[in-house]
Amino acid sequence: MSRRAFSALEWQIAARYIRSRRREGVISLIAWASFTGILLGVATLIIVMAVMNGFRADLLERILGVGGHAVVRPFGGSFEKPDDLVKRLQAVDGVVRVTPFIDAQVMVTSGQAARGAVLRGFTEDGFQSFAMLADNINAGDLSSVMQPKTIAIGQRLAERYGLEVGQSLSLIAPRGAVTPFGTAPRVRRYTIGAIFEVGLSEYDLNFIFTRLATASTLANIDMNAAALEIIVRYPDRIDTLRPALDGAIGDSGWLVDWQQANATLSGALKVERNVMFLILTLILLVASLNIVSGLVMLVKDKSRDIAVMRTMGATRGTVLRVFFITGASIGVAGTLVGLVVGIVFCEHIELIRQFISHITGAELFPSDVYFLRELPARIIPVDVAMVVGLALGLSFLSTLYPAWRASSLAPVEALRNE
Repeated sequence: MSRRAFSALEWQIAARYIRSRRREGVISLIAWASFTGILLGVATLIIVMAVMNGFRADLLERILGVGGHAVVRPFGGSFEKPDDLVKRLQAVDGVVRVTPFIDAQVMVTSGQAARGAVLRGFTEDGFQSFAMLADNINAGDLSSVMQPKTIAIGQRLAERYGLEVGQSLSLIAPRGAVTPFGTAPRVRRYTIGAIFEVGLSEYDLNFIFTRLATASTLANIDMNAAALEIIVRYPDRIDTLRPALDGAIGDSGWLVDWQQANATLSGALKVERNVMFLILTLILLVASLNIVSGLVMLVKDKSRDIAVMRTMGATRGTVLRVFFITGASIGVAGTLVGLVVGIVFCEHIELIRQFISHITGAELFPSDVYFLRELPARIIPVDVAMVVGLALGLSFLSTLYPAWRASSLAPVEALRNE
């Protein structure tokens, strides 16, 4: 018959110590402060980790949805046999799609206003497989962009200049006709066939999409100079495909994958996430120190009770376990309540953001600063387990010294001091 780690008597005594009494008001206040600190620490860590994970995942998902997983650009200005290169890349295991595209810097003019933008041209097959764009059309029809002199612009650009579907917009490309006085910019007027909103302010404001031939004509770029966009099955494993992709490309061009193109952004998000985790862990550390101070005061206040229990036959282990249960119960309760609060907060974080914005009148999480329209939160079980484990570990460790001090109290000395 196995012996329980903690007896019913030890639990009963610990429960009496946890319950507050009027003459032990300071000890009770410290216990509640410890409970609240652990609750807030666990909940805050879960919320912050979920927001950082959601922000990174949502941002990269939208960036990859528009910019592709890898891009091949030609050496010497153009590919010699682009069709053969496309076939070799598509034959690589793990590659889903290879699409030629042209992007060029242009100037957008409407009335007296002008700003820079990126013009990107795709083939008809490329547009049909462009899910991020096709699924986020606010007005017009994406298929109309396949018509000559027709473009698709972002919602923020349309709002900036008050544009609607069917209206026209002038684009100026720097690479125009060569004259005796230099290169003259090429100016063309295009009809707006669709307005999209992918949720990234940079793309909704600065990107214009059209068919490949239109982009080639305006930017004065040969079709064979079009870059190749590669979509793979598992973007997170793009590094494992690099050798095969580089072998298929050979000397035709060079490959830039999404991890290289967004290394600064991804690295900054990772560093910020780790720093926030370390800073917020201090909340748990302070709450754990409150447990230590509260238990030390409790041991001093209960020294007579400890001496009586020892004289009645209680072992040092019994006393140690009683005070361990007392302190650990505060940590466990605070961790569990904090876990529930953190998860519930994450599940309704966008509603909470909107409510706070409505009450305060301040715009929280502006899209022009944070790139996304909504505050994202993605809970990863491993992160939650790490936070819970850290909170429980600190709570258990903080009880060891006060519990050991209580078990080491000599009964005779304690009664003599009384």
